[in-house]
Amino acid sequence: MPRKLTVTRVAAARTRELTRNAVRRVDDASRADGAGESGLTGLLWVNALHAAGDAMIAVSLAGTLFFAAAGDAQRTNVALYLLVTVAPFALLAPVIGPLLDRLQRGRRAAMAGALIGRTVLALVMLFHFDDLGLYPAALGVLVLSKSFNVLKAAVVPRVLPDAMSLTSANARMSVFGLAASGVLGGLGAGLAATLGFSWELGATAAVFLAGGVLAFRLPAHVDLPQGETPATVLTTEDLSDERTRRPSAGPHVVTALRATAALRGLSGFLTIFAAFLTQATFPDGWEATGALGVIAVAAGVGSFAGTAVGSRLHAARPDTLVLVSAGSAAVITVIAALLYSFPVAALVVAVSSVSNALGKVALDAIIQREVPEALRASAFGRSETWLQLAWVAGGAVAVALPANGRLGFAVAAALLALAVGLVLWGQHRRGRTASGPSGRLGRPTPPDAGDTDPGPTDGRGGEDRYW
Repeated sequence: MPRKLTVTRVAAARTRELTRNAVRRVDDASRADGAGESGLTGLLWVNALHAAGDAMIAVSLAGTLFFAAAGDAQRTNVALYLLVTVAPFALLAPVIGPLLDRLQRGRRAAMAGALIGRTVLALVMLFHFDDLGLYPAALGVLVLSKSFNVLKAAVVPRVLPDAMSLTSANARMSVFGLAASGVLGGLGAGLAATLGFSWELGATAAVFLAGGVLAFRLPAHVDLPQGETPATVLTTEDLSDERTRRPSAGPHVVTALRATAALRGLSGFLTIFAAFLTQATFPDGWEATGALGVIAVAAGVGSFAGTAVGSRLHAARPDTLVLVSAGSAAVITVIAALLYSFPVAALVVAVSSVSNALGKVALDAIIQREVPEALRASAFGRSETWLQLAWVAGGAVAVALPANGRLGFAVAAALLALAVGLVLWGQHRRGRTASGPSGRLGRPTPPDAGDTDPGPTDGRGGEDRYW
């Protein structure tokens, strides 16, 4: 005899059906365009778990280290945290690139090691979230997070499907990472609010462990070098020492990296400063929590929108887009300094997140266009190192300022305008006649220089030639 239908049973059946359909669509999206066969799908999920773990760590630090104390203690705590993180990472940043260039094999193990190391440190934080043991654990979590991002950037070219550009692959990873951060970060916040931070940190450790296991299961060709050679991305001049020669990635890459670093520094500044500003503006706990939620949603929606739009601008010129993105962020920051209010601050966060995402997509496109395939893994890894360092530096500036909206945004606007001005001045100094890609690496002429028949450069068709 069939069971009697009830509203509850119908709703449960419908929920299961919708869940299965959603899971199937997400899985299909992760495997599209040959990503399942190349190994990109596996890297997508490893990165998604890494990003979700980052969001959950941010929830735990916000509740235990940053904002659980009184106002003066908050700033002292954040200053101490950034001191023990900025100084070591600033020293490590110049070393990570060369180490990555030498680590041609074993990158699966290195990525898995970073995630498993974060698992252990999350457990250390679980037992020491109310004493000084939290600081070295937080340091380790940050350094391993930055190291993972650099490794991931260098691994992407090794799992790139023939039917996909590097820009599209990085954009897809960003979208999956943002979605995982939003879902698991929200769940982590709910877990911390209901059961406490010990449970939340335990769940964070489980997420990192799952990511480490998946990293070990990436395809074997991730560990196989493909004739890769080191590159330099900070100067237009080739560098060399007694043993190696590092060709420059070219003036277009250097200019784009400097502009994107300015945007990343603004992101780090806003992340810390907006939190302090919210606490100072809304003294009530629940009101402050809601305001922080508005800031977080603005940042998430902006990043998602910027990545989604940027990955579809195939006809755009990335050299122009990265400069327009940096200039737009500078303009909206100036407006916030002149017309400060909390809604305007939320708007700045949203616009800067869109600009940051567009700038990163444009930088990826320029590296793909300008840098020969043998240098791309090194160029991606080294550029990501300096972008991570720019974020940390921006956060350090935020700690040094009082929670005054007009003053904070005025300083941010001045620094960003100075950075964009220096980028434009450097580009102008090289002159229009020398602004094309360097001929010594056999790079093609970009569309800005009047090339009317570009043709493919990476075996994936003319469209990916520029974007």
